[in-house]
Amino acid sequence: MRTASQLLASKSAEIISIGPDAPVFEAIRLMAERGVGALLVMDGPRLVGILSERDYARKVVLQGRSSKDTPVRDIMTAEVKTVAPGDGIGHCMALVTNSRIRHLPVVQQGEVVGVLSIGDLVKAVIEAQQQDIEQLQRYIAS
Repeated sequence: MRTASQLLASKSAEIISIGPDAPVFEAIRLMAERGVGALLVMDGPRLVGILSERDYARKVVLQGRSSKDTPVRDIMTAEVKTVAPGDGIGHCMALVTNSRIRHLPVVQQGEVVGVLSIGDLVKAVIEAQQQDIEQLQRYIAS
């Protein structure tokens, strides 16, 4: 199966992020503009958290906070699960499944090199299964 690095090579290299002191309103606006469900929270080059729509719903909406007055750092998930570029898709899928997360930053030597979504991983698994099926069909036919 393919690696995280190989999956990243087939998608945009852009990393969409926001600073920890930005208002949550700005983060939600950025997510809507870019059509993403999560943002990396970066303090300069350092990954300090991740902010998802789920964080917003549970920590702002349900708690009656103001998204214009609440900084991202107050609602972000600080303990971010990450993978290395050489990690396989199976490992990545197990991590998102067991951790109940949808976005997985790929980090190499402390630097974020990309983000994989659960959609990216599912697509890769389906492609790999399709290739296996085609190979088996060719083997059976020969």
